Amino acid sequence: MRSGTGLPAGSAGRAATRGPGWWTCRSPGCAARRPSRPPPRRTGALADLVAAHPDRVEAIALDVTDGERVDAVAADVLARYGRVDVLVNNAGRTQVGAFEETTDQELRDLFELHVFGPARLTRALLPQMRERGSGSIVNMSSLGGQLSFAGFSAYSATKAALEQLSEGLADEVAPFGIKVLIVEPGAFRTNLFGKSAAHFSAENPVYAEKVGATRNAVRGGDGAQPGDPAKAAAAIQLALNTENTPLRLALGGDAVDALVGHLDSVRDELAAWEEVPRDTAFDAG
Repeated sequence: MRSGTGLPAGSAGRAATRGPGWWTCRSPGCAARRPSRPPPRRTGALADLVAAHPDRVEAIALDVTDGERVDAVAADVLARYGRVDVLVNNAGRTQVGAFEETTDQELRDLFELHVFGPARLTRALLPQMRERGSGSIVNMSSLGGQLSFAGFSAYSATKAALEQLSEGLADEVAPFGIKVLIVEPGAFRTNLFGKSAAHFSAENPVYAEKVGATRNAVRGGDGAQPGDPAKAAAAIQLALNTENTPLRLALGGDAVDALVGHLDSVRDELAAWEEVPRDTAFDAG
């Protein structure tokens, strides 16, 4: 999920990216963002913003799936600005298809974009946050990071992987004063369902009925999502600015309802089968 607004932050030297490149923010109130998707990119997406605030915003082209480029850009930004206060790992696109329809290459490409790219950029920027004793890492997941359904198995797999990386990371870096926030949005009115961001696996007719509803929802849902990206950005800022930043932040009533229902289902299933797993230890004596 990609929200269409920036994330206001604190002091100079913040960096992250959106769409075609990396924003480096030179004064308070500037936004931080990461690349939204792999090439091709809309290279003019940030032109108006850069033109309006040339002393506050810099756009740097970056393909998050290019590991060497990620390292080089991170090193350059740190060399010139000295620090990154907030990293928003926001790269993403939609992938729709039944598990059997999804090819190895499609799955690998999606993991490169949703998992390996954010992981590499985080590793590149983490040492300076740790040494400074402060910083925030925001990883954009989805309600699909905790649950899945027909047509979204591959997408949800990558978001689940990102969430577990984030949860472990949060425990590791908390002693260094670094916050990690996992954001789980529902449907927001961004370009995620747009033609340039939504990818569909080749259809197998045996799954037409089961996965067809998901395909149709994505193809017909662009511009009709209930979530307001500006309000999403404000909620993320609120969560980061509070003393007790949550590990996970669901965004949108649809996300909250879906996650509550899923967690209730998991609890009910665990309770129904509780005696079986508890009875798997060696017998006493």
